[in-house]
Amino acid sequence: MSKTIRERKDLDPQYMWDLSSLYQSDAEWENALPEIDADIQKLAAYQGKLKNAKTIRAFFDLDTELSRKLSNYYCYASLRNCEDTRSNDGKAMESKAYMIYAKYAQAVSFAEPEILAMDETALAAVVKDEALAPYAFVMQKLLDEKPHVLSGKEEALLAAFTEVLGAPGKISENLQDADLRFNQAMDSKGESHEVTQSNYILLQMDEDRVLRKHAFESFYKGFKEHINTFGATYNACVKEAVASAQVRHYASSRAMSMADEHVPEQVYDGLIETVRKYMPAMYRYVHLRKKILDLDELHYYDVYTPLIPGSSKKYTYTEAQQMVLDAVRPLGEAYVNRVKQAFIDRWIDVYPNVGKRGGAFSSGTYDSNPYILTNFTGTLDSVSTIAHEMGHSQHTWLSNHTQAPQNADYTLFVAEVASTVNENLLVEQLLAKTTEPRERLALFNHYLEGFKGTVFRQTMFAEFEKDAHAMAEKGEALTPESLSGLYKQLIHDYFGDALIIDDEVQYEWARIPHFYRPFYVYKYATSYCAAVALSEAILNDGQEAVTKYLEFLSMGGSAYPLDELKHAGVDFTTTAPMERALMKFNQILDDVEETLKQI
Repeated sequence: MSKTIRERKDLDPQYMWDLSSLYQSDAEWENALPEIDADIQKLAAYQGKLKNAKTIRAFFDLDTELSRKLSNYYCYASLRNCEDTRSNDGKAMESKAYMIYAKYAQAVSFAEPEILAMDETALAAVVKDEALAPYAFVMQKLLDEKPHVLSGKEEALLAAFTEVLGAPGKISENLQDADLRFNQAMDSKGESHEVTQSNYILLQMDEDRVLRKHAFESFYKGFKEHINTFGATYNACVKEAVASAQVRHYASSRAMSMADEHVPEQVYDGLIETVRKYMPAMYRYVHLRKKILDLDELHYYDVYTPLIPGSSKKYTYTEAQQMVLDAVRPLGEAYVNRVKQAFIDRWIDVYPNVGKRGGAFSSGTYDSNPYILTNFTGTLDSVSTIAHEMGHSQHTWLSNHTQAPQNADYTLFVAEVASTVNENLLVEQLLAKTTEPRERLALFNHYLEGFKGTVFRQTMFAEFEKDAHAMAEKGEALTPESLSGLYKQLIHDYFGDALIIDDEVQYEWARIPHFYRPFYVYKYATSYCAAVALSEAILNDGQEAVTKYLEFLSMGGSAYPLDELKHAGVDFTTTAPMERALMKFNQILDDVEETLKQI
């Protein structure tokens, strides 16, 4: 595949998502606003009246339907903006959707404080009332929040600042996706290559070390030149989280972020402690990579390139589709058929284009198809990304088609499980098909990169967040220098002495968008650990394991995430899932060393 990124207008529409399950056109989207606005106005009629089960039920029904409409409205605008972040039209649409969401947040802000202001006896009676049976878990979660919900006036005031408080993340995103430009990178033959957010990792996987080095230097030069802006946006994000936690009477911003999912902080700390315990396994991998690549020095621009030269096999999108279908066959015919339908119905926006948002994600609403954004480049990683995002989309589909809308949204703690299960099934399926040593090493490399990037790297990110927020809570300044110094030390801790820590590495924190959703990244690591256990059970334990897994995917947000995972067979009240996953990492390293003997 060419590394030249084309304009969107030059791409074949069959490889673009079809957003018609949301709206048929931008005009239809525009025409939906008056109805949403009118429904928001209706909310005010309930203020001061949420004192009995019947009225609360009527309010919840209205709010649920309004939330569905609002979700469709915002999702469509956001997806359209992602198509080309340079477009003023897309920016204007998303801004408009954000403003109406902020208006809704302010209009509905009276409800939780009003319900929770009832005396204990009246509230207990309301919770048990049959009229609220469809909202039983909603009420339970509301009761969990009681110590942290403010007065109606205070909640309304905070809601009025919804858009402003979300600005740091938006500023960082626009700077990265739309404004940041990078110098061209020269390869060993003297040819120049464009460097973008979309193709940076692809360039880092290239076998041409000169190109990798120059792309690395170009990329982080761009971030260094804007590091004061990134420092200011991240500082504002952290300070907002710290202030919100204080206002809401939480012990810390981390405690506030984890409370909503009912996940104790011990899970977070247990993850970091367990990964640090297994750090010698990562050092072993770094040494092994240096040895296999036959390098005197291993630099940060050497950590993505394939272990075996010539193993960078490319796949067409058609081949990728079939590979994903083959991988998910253990999950049953119905699952496979839904994946086929996703390809047919164009859930996926496949290829990169100039201005398109980088990376990949799955999105959608209760009423729409789940949608997938990828920047497919033909690598095994790109194929794995399709499998990964399809896992998200199938999780969403099963949740939405099993649960009522108020219980359909699964929490972030379980959000990465289905995606990573699909990734693991893909690699295991490909390993089962070949005995050729070089092919197996390429697949083991992909597996190891999954562990490195998701368990070790995301845990490192989690530790960075924990330390950055703790610094702010102690009144220490979050400057570009302090953030970069913290990040550089963690890189050394997690990768060891065998990796040369290039100066550019310290600026990497600035390119991590998930830091603007505080204390989210650790869930990638816990989800990966859960996925290791679940994918092995699916492949080895028969139909019962598959049935429990599909039931787990169908639970949506109808229970607390730790309880949902326990149903599937993974217990995070201990560190056993993390230990099991990291033992698997060591096992793969053993397999790599044995396979090397066959070459």
